[in-house]
Amino acid sequence: MPYVFSTINLKGGVGKTTVSVALAEYFASDWNKSVLVIDLDPQTNATVMMIGEKRWETLNENGLTIANMFRQALPGEDATFNFDSARQRNVSDVSGTRNLDLLPSSLDLIHIQDELVNIDRGAFHAITPASVLSRASRDFLHDYDIVIIDCPPNLGFITQNGLVISDGYIIPTIPDVLSTYGIPQILTRVAAFAEAVSQDIDPLGIVVTKYQANSNVHRNTVATLNNNDQYPPVYNSIIKQANQVADAAAHVSGRNRTYRQKWGYRGLAEDFMGLGDEILKQIEQDDE
Repeated sequence: MPYVFSTINLKGGVGKTTVSVALAEYFASDWNKSVLVIDLDPQTNATVMMIGEKRWETLNENGLTIANMFRQALPGEDATFNFDSARQRNVSDVSGTRNLDLLPSSLDLIHIQDELVNIDRGAFHAITPASVLSRASRDFLHDYDIVIIDCPPNLGFITQNGLVISDGYIIPTIPDVLSTYGIPQILTRVAAFAEAVSQDIDPLGIVVTKYQANSNVHRNTVATLNNNDQYPPVYNSIIKQANQVADAAAHVSGRNRTYRQKWGYRGLAEDFMGLGDEILKQIEQDDE
């Protein structure tokens, strides 16, 4: 079985999706891991980054996104969903990467997530609003070494679906007051959810993103995060603020750039690579 982890923060704009995609591409390109990205965020940013807006629109029009997975579980809906048909194979635009797949998201999740409380629970009430993804993906996850789940900025039913199949989660955050404010709530709520579903869902670590070394606020916040023994460890690899991220977010067809060309020769690629190495070390230790 793969190692599955989610990326979570209750605040948007902290680089959560960028971290998810950059890690997935690094694991696939440099470590030759088979990787699946599951985009649970209705904003669809990971999906568009990986396959482009035009291809996403075609998939969405044909019901080949994760939205139909949830629709299928709702009463009165005639939607059908097949995991194997929906997952997009070999989606990276990084040259030489052939083992990175995507389960695309949809803007329709914005409306669907409010309806999940009405889910059809089945004859024995075995289906819950948090078990839809688990039931749909259980025959396919064994195809991968690593699964990364990009979660929406909340702890509702959609995020809970990701957590149910996760071994752990990371918390990307900008080192400022607003971005780190929700960390205690994330830790408390996920721990309570894990206990309720009788699973171990470990907080793997905090990823500092969009870091500006000349900012006193950023430096002081990183120190505070490191000194709080109630928090998971802060990864040593810090993701710096960089203009390269905007260019990397634009999907390029034809696989004509390397990982370092995509994420930047001046430190940003190395930041993600260092973070990926730290997470792989955690995964290896977990397997022992």
